Amino acid sequence: MPADLYKVELTDVFEGPMDLLVHLIKKNEVDIYDIPVALITKQYLEYLEWMKSMNIDFAGDFIVMASTLAHIKSRMLLPAVEDNEEEEDPRTEITEPLLEYLQMKSAAEELAERPLLGKDTFIRQPGKPDQYLTQNDEMIKIGLFELIDAFQKILENMSPDHKVDLSADRISVKEKINELVDIFENQKSLTFTELFTGTYNRHDVIVTFLAILEMVKLSLISIAQHVQTGIIRLIYI
Repeated sequence: MPADLYKVELTDVFEGPMDLLVHLIKKNEVDIYDIPVALITKQYLEYLEWMKSMNIDFAGDFIVMASTLAHIKSRMLLPAVEDNEEEEDPRTEITEPLLEYLQMKSAAEELAERPLLGKDTFIRQPGKPDQYLTQNDEMIKIGLFELIDAFQKILENMSPDHKVDLSADRISVKEKINELVDIFENQKSLTFTELFTGTYNRHDVIVTFLAILEMVKLSLISIAQHVQTGIIRLIYI
């Protein structure tokens, strides 16, 4: 199992605990002011367990957030105190920091869109997502958790035959990165599902996913998603 041989650290490039929380809120289409804490906490812990099983090394902040959600959940299970004052919703403990985080993230994204010397002012660098779009297409940048969702669907759709995990002739993550670089040198851009065509087993899929994460960290590829179709595209930088 490649998870026993290779570890991907979530530092600098990938999102943190707040981003996972935002992802789950969007995924479940719930109101940020009316978060179903029990559901979100359950799903949050499932993501952490899944990343742990894949040897994706996440920071302690993720554990702190999980503890916060569990604490809020326990407070909401307590019976209401009968007094004259209206009791504060325990969810404000996470709602207020979440709103502040979204405001800061929005401001950061707005700054990132401003022209930068040598980037947008004078030249257009190769490997930008817009060179793969038609006039009516729109792409958005996505992060780790959207990629995890797509990867989980690949695993769920595998036939029982493909789930056989053979021990012979296994390719390592580093070898897979070299293989993907060769592919991208020729094609420049691939959809996520194009990486999993043909004959493959569970080991192949996991190694490919870990290789993609490492290539993002190394700034070898960027990831964008088609707004209308939801198709994820990997673009060689």
